[in-house]
Amino acid sequence: MARQTKPLTDTEIKKAKPKEKEYYLSDGQNLQLRIRPNGSKSWLFNYTSPIKRKRTNLGLGMYPEIALVQARHLSLEAREMVALGIDPKEHREQKKATLLAEQENTFLSVAEKWFEIKSHEVSKGYADDIWRSLVLHVFPSIADYPIRDIRAPLVIEILKPLEAKGSLETVKRISQRLNEIMNYAANCGMIDANPLTGIKAAFKKPKKENMATITPDQLPYLINAILNASIKKTTRCLLLFQLHTMTRPSEASGAMWSEIDFENKVWIIPAERMKKRKEHRIPLSDQAVAILRDMQRISGNRAYIFPSDRDPKKPCSSQT
Repeated sequence: MARQTKPLTDTEIKKAKPKEKEYYLSDGQNLQLRIRPNGSKSWLFNYTSPIKRKRTNLGLGMYPEIALVQARHLSLEAREMVALGIDPKEHREQKKATLLAEQENTFLSVAEKWFEIKSHEVSKGYADDIWRSLVLHVFPSIADYPIRDIRAPLVIEILKPLEAKGSLETVKRISQRLNEIMNYAANCGMIDANPLTGIKAAFKKPKKENMATITPDQLPYLINAILNASIKKTTRCLLLFQLHTMTRPSEASGAMWSEIDFENKVWIIPAERMKKRKEHRIPLSDQAVAILRDMQRISGNRAYIFPSDRDPKKPCSSQT
């Protein structure tokens, strides 16, 4: 007949004194109290791992923080796991890892990692616009949410006020950016799949409006209007320079003297300033060169060809 272990009592535990070497008091059912030479007392559940088939200890906490009754309850839970073929120690470690991942992988931290990659694919101005939209409309609500807790109904609720204001293009852009972030999270193994796929169906579609244009025969009137408009010379030269080079507003306004090759009459826009991240070379007409020569008298000692009035060390705004 198997020898029965007498259950421990609170009195026995309190009276247990440290010895030269650590020793154990058994409560039965694989629950033990370890007493170390320094006087510390800790609960252990000693079991055979159903996976590794080796004896191992699962720490259940220190005494008296974990009382005898609590230790028995924790030991019972661990025994039930073993009976179901679950290693309680590995289960605890997996739970810890999951919790740590949730704490580290908040929506904000994942968005920052995604943005680090995205910002190298687009121009600085566009990257700033992306981040600003998230800061204004998304982060205040879900920055600290674990990425695994982001669901379509939650995001739709956040964007509904923007839709109500009629900011449908903003809703569309933010939806696209959120989908990119969640796709990144899925590809990195932080979540199983992107739960925001198709959320644009929950919102009204913005009406497509083409940008205003002019016909070739109207061009002389436009040039005449620019030449006679009551605007600053820097602004007038910027408008004319953009027309002569057919570049984007941000590319023209951010032009630097270091990018101009007067000898070969070429404007070389570096890759980091281009939307597609490729160097762009633009031949300069005599008229474009004349505009630049005119601007040299104003900003030749500056970095930017078309400097800002408020801060000449910065370029003129692309919205000018």
